[in-house]
Amino acid sequence: MSLQLYGFGPEADPARVAAQVVTGVGFLGAGTILRTGATVKGLTTAASVWAVAAIGVAVGVGMYLMAVVSTFLGAGVLHFSSKAGSGNAR
Repeated sequence: MSLQLYGFGPEADPARVAAQVVTGVGFLGAGTILRTGATVKGLTTAASVWAVAAIGVAVGVGMYLMAVVSTFLGAGVLHFSSKAGSGNAR
């Protein structure tokens, strides 16, 4: 059961849904980025929101294996990047 097969009629275009997800997530991601002087915070959060949206679209169109692999890859990158960055905190 995927959105591609059951969520649209015969003449509908699922790419339009993905395009609107990109637009909406762009606004959400931009809202998480804060700049204070020379410091920028929230980039990792914005990138995580983009990754979760991409995984959601992959599930929606029936690409389950790609979604699972992307989930573990993203979680691993976040886990190991937080460990690498913890030694440099000020």
